Amino acid sequence: MPTIDVFNTSKEKVGSAELPDAVFGVEVKEHLFHLVVRQQLANKRAGTHKVKSRSEVSGGGKKPFRQKGTGRARAGTTRAVHWRGGGVVHGPTPRDHGFNVNKKVRKAALRCALSRRVEEGACTVLDAVTFEAPKTKAFAQVMDTFGFGSMLLIVDGDGHDNVQLSARNLPNAKVLPVAGLNVYDILRYDNLAVTQGAVAGIVERLG
Repeated sequence: MPTIDVFNTSKEKVGSAELPDAVFGVEVKEHLFHLVVRQQLANKRAGTHKVKSRSEVSGGGKKPFRQKGTGRARAGTTRAVHWRGGGVVHGPTPRDHGFNVNKKVRKAALRCALSRRVEEGACTVLDAVTFEAPKTKAFAQVMDTFGFGSMLLIVDGDGHDNVQLSARNLPNAKVLPVAGLNVYDILRYDNLAVTQGAVAGIVERLG
């Protein structure tokens, strides 16, 4: 069970915390990353793309020219797929792109992602992160203090509205509660920061 230093937002050591091997020290299986991230991105797709088939394009009710004697190929409508202004053959229609992944697999992928950040030394535990008012500059200052180019911050419970609002305008930062922890965001940001309370929440969720 590795022990990691706990810092405040000024990067001063204020204690230490133990990270259970069952959550933060498992063998990393990268194929789980591919499966779960692909599922997350697929479930985000709206699936509302649509083109019109020949039956849906307006017009085309009249036969464009007589059947025989013109020397041209016979045609019954100007809305056939090979005519300009006609329908589209085999085009996209609204559908659900999502698919399911076993709950145990999703949890295993989360453990692997957390373990990868600990392996890389890119996991930081903070005692607490609080702001009296939403302030993007204050959140950016915390990132600069730790030298983070991009950061995912995991907080525990409710009452962190000011922290979330402070990070909202930063393209390289995101704040999530323990319930919103996911593989895609862990891998997307170079650094993972977790409050002490959130560590207990993560262990309870994945342990």
